[in-house]
Amino acid sequence: MKNRYLTKSLFKLAMECPTKLFYTGKEEYVNKSYEDSFLHSLAEGGFQVGELAKLYYPGGYDITTLDYDRALEETNKLLQEENCIIYEAAIKYNDFFVRVDILVKEGNHIKLIEVKAKSTSETTQEQFIGKRVPLTSDWKPYIEDIAFQNYVAEKAFPTYKTVPYLMLVNKNASAPTDGLNQKFKIVRGQDGQSSVHVSDNITEADLSEKLLITIKVDRVCESVYKQTYNYMNKKLTFEELIREFAYHYKEDIRMNPIITNNYKSYEFKATKEEMKAGKKSGFHESFKIAFGWKDHDFEDDTIFDLWNNRLIDRQLEQGKIKLQDLTLDDLPMKYKDNEGGLSTRERQWLQIEKSVNKDRDYWLDKESLRREMDQWIYPLHFIDFETAQPVIPFNKGRKPYEGIAFQFSHHVVYENGEVEHKGEYLNIETGVFPNYEFVRALKNELDKDDGTIFMYSNHENSYLNKIYQQLETEKEQIEDRDELLSFIKSITKYEGEEGPRMMVDMLELVKRYYYDPMMRGSNSIKAVLPAILNSSEYIQNKYSKPIYGTDNGIKSLNFKDWTWVKKEDGKVLDPYSLLPRIFPDISKEEFELLGFNSDELKDGGAAMIAYERLQFEDIPNEIRNNIAEGLLKYCELDTLAMVIIYEAWKDMIKL
Repeated sequence: MKNRYLTKSLFKLAMECPTKLFYTGKEEYVNKSYEDSFLHSLAEGGFQVGELAKLYYPGGYDITTLDYDRALEETNKLLQEENCIIYEAAIKYNDFFVRVDILVKEGNHIKLIEVKAKSTSETTQEQFIGKRVPLTSDWKPYIEDIAFQNYVAEKAFPTYKTVPYLMLVNKNASAPTDGLNQKFKIVRGQDGQSSVHVSDNITEADLSEKLLITIKVDRVCESVYKQTYNYMNKKLTFEELIREFAYHYKEDIRMNPIITNNYKSYEFKATKEEMKAGKKSGFHESFKIAFGWKDHDFEDDTIFDLWNNRLIDRQLEQGKIKLQDLTLDDLPMKYKDNEGGLSTRERQWLQIEKSVNKDRDYWLDKESLRREMDQWIYPLHFIDFETAQPVIPFNKGRKPYEGIAFQFSHHVVYENGEVEHKGEYLNIETGVFPNYEFVRALKNELDKDDGTIFMYSNHENSYLNKIYQQLETEKEQIEDRDELLSFIKSITKYEGEEGPRMMVDMLELVKRYYYDPMMRGSNSIKAVLPAILNSSEYIQNKYSKPIYGTDNGIKSLNFKDWTWVKKEDGKVLDPYSLLPRIFPDISKEEFELLGFNSDELKDGGAAMIAYERLQFEDIPNEIRNNIAEGLLKYCELDTLAMVIIYEAWKDMIKL
């Protein structure tokens, strides 16, 4: 089989799970990976960082061909020169093949530079060394990546001295000029491939302060080579391990699966519908091999489904895989705490009991929730922010990944039960730092009364804290600085001090007082909303009529005569699925690969990507307008979802 080389992307895959080498690249297997996704690269800032790195090593030769042999030929020809810089240099040794982001040759010395969009505030390789382990978990995949490349280069060029480096985003650096981000535009070709168009107007001033830092990692790479790796009761050196990977991949032989925590988000996992359509599932095949499972075993919930389960690997070592295998002793922390409602352990045990007993009814701590509600002051305000952290700052003096708040939505519930989409803010103008205007608009929405304010997760509090710090350190004259600072402190928890109108976190209320088996292991608002809609007859009756966006119903800024409750096969459809696609020019499949429903992304992944696209990509005005309209509707639904949860709870505690 031609070109069955172990590349650095395949090496990374194998280090996660060796069995993935057998599933990858085969059309019959479902693969939900977004490793090469345009949207994911855009979200991570990888496009811009890669091109910026080249500007810090100018004069290089860019090897653009994807053909292995041609890339090797071009690389080897350039290496005959005394000195050279090569972008995407190709290196092959036996069954290993790597493309190096930046290769710098000076005589018989070669620098191998791997460029990553990950940020750091330190300049030495000691930051990558763990206290009890050779490498810290956060940096382990990055160090192993460059160590693999360095191994291949050392073997391919034994007469040269090769030294590995990581080039990372420097948290301490500041943009030296305004509008630097706009000089790295994303261009999508007709073939679907994406690239960055670097402006011809890059100046010396633009590059005068480096946003990226190059760190030598030779010593930590040596620690990788010295490690012993356990695989199937064998102890292997690094070299032996990668040879195993390369052999099995070349011969297309499946390596025995070792089920670990990585299977929680296994990309080779097919749904029932996909398997009925003829697709294969690497996840299911691995479990059948590892545990001897039959088809019926997959009907049971597993430890991967358990909320906030941080002991998966320990449980697996004890041979426990299904929720029914767990006892209280398998769960962390004390059973009770002094916070009221459910502790983490109690909530986990509640989920286990309902799963094992096939109990589909929701659980609600009515008394505790009623006590919370009795403290709330009307009118109630529900807010949601959409934010981004562009790797290349928009403005002079701003730092990489400095937070930007570009959108909010605001719903109000009055004491008589009336609901209104009261206000919103959206700034998608390119190159504009919107944070201060954002807070002014938010203040204008909220300072007309003393009503209780709600957020979902701590995201809104965190971003207002960031903007507070930005306002404090801002060198430009801001006339209303003190007013804005006072407003932020009044509605947040800042440096341990609680403001008099500190926002109520609905996520914490969910964790403490509410659980629906339909949510399974997620407390994301996009998991809670469908559960509430399917369990609350009151909500179903109210929102099954086109009352949203009507003069006599619920006022809306973006919807007209809208019905939120629609059923299919007896279940209420997810309201987010009823919205128009936020990216009409990008396939639904590619969009779904990003897994925007994860708690880690704070349910704002789609909005963040939309903002990044509008900032960095040349998009026709019609598409820009569609994306902006989509942003307004998605954000409005986020705050309506909070209102619906509140309305359902208020009805439930009366029952």
